[in-house]
Amino acid sequence: MKHITLTPFGQRPVTAAQIHAMQADVQPGAPVDKWALLARLRVARANWGITDRDLSVLAALLSFLPARMLQDGGSMVVFPSNASLSDRAHGMAESTLRRHLGALVAAGLIWRHDSPNGKRFARRAAVGRLAVAFGLDLTPLARAAEQIARQADAAEETAQALHRRREALVLRLRDTAKLLALASAGREFEALEVEAALAPIRRTLRRQMTAESLAAAEAALAGLHASAHEKASCADARNNRAQAEETDANAVHFKRHQQDSNPNYGESESCQETGNEAADPPQPNGLPPLAMVLKACPDILPYTARSYVDWHEFTRAASVVRPQMGISSDAWKDAVEVMGSAQAALVVAGILQRFSAIRSAGGYLRALTARARQGQFSPRPMIMSLLSARAGES
Repeated sequence: MKHITLTPFGQRPVTAAQIHAMQADVQPGAPVDKWALLARLRVARANWGITDRDLSVLAALLSFLPARMLQDGGSMVVFPSNASLSDRAHGMAESTLRRHLGALVAAGLIWRHDSPNGKRFARRAAVGRLAVAFGLDLTPLARAAEQIARQADAAEETAQALHRRREALVLRLRDTAKLLALASAGREFEALEVEAALAPIRRTLRRQMTAESLAAAEAALAGLHASAHEKASCADARNNRAQAEETDANAVHFKRHQQDSNPNYGESESCQETGNEAADPPQPNGLPPLAMVLKACPDILPYTARSYVDWHEFTRAASVVRPQMGISSDAWKDAVEVMGSAQAALVVAGILQRFSAIRSAGGYLRALTARARQGQFSPRPMIMSLLSARAGES
């Protein structure tokens, strides 16, 4: 069907590109299924600058074509009223409908063939055929079928490549997190810093990622991933040194017990009369030897009241120093309820030993208490780390 008009009705403008497209002499292409073409356009819509709502209006327009196949050169002008078009667009408001029709025209997917009064209608000849139709022409959509197919294929390849890159990023993020957790075992202040560094990348993964945001996340993770291997490779050596320290501390602790054991009955009776204060109380379950703890956390010693320190005195010293560290009584009470008094005191001593590197001792104790409540915290690696740090300083 030949063109009826090149310009739209009313105040709507027309561009030179639209006129050139309508006047271009294009060889008719092969027939194409209109719904299959719409599906490919849905994939390639970013290339045309249209939205999903624009596609909904285009689908409503296609529904007014009786034939399923689009054939360039045939009659592809549809002339529904705005009310009918709105009904097939699931009740879309007419003002919104006009805006989306304008977007389709601007994208070059449909043409306007407006009547003198701007209405859409058709006149039929005596034999029943359409003599003239004023409305919206879908010819440019049929002409762009091959281009849309190529763009959709390219968009799918890009999406698959982006998906593969995202998968690789997720795997690298998991490796980085676990390797850094291994490297910072016992160094809870470092573990929290690791979580803070990885949090922005995890938030990025929860959103729809573009190539730009994915590249930024990959760049942010690259440094952490590189250092993770280096730090993790030192973890075994550090653990071996810490185990050696623990063995030495156990030997010293056992030797001190042998020296304190005296077969003199007079002294034994004296100990019974004084409540057996000179004897070391039983070792709390799951905690390293007290001699090792004091070696790793010597800053707690000035707060002890006796020259001989046992677990009771150690716990008392921790309760004395914790207000000076800014740890509230609620945080201390919660830690004691969750961890036990001895383990809570050990954690306070460890925080005191690294007090200058911790921003908030109270908040840090609450964080460790929360992890202990979930069964994710043990104080032994903390002591091993502090021992290794002191060995490195000496």
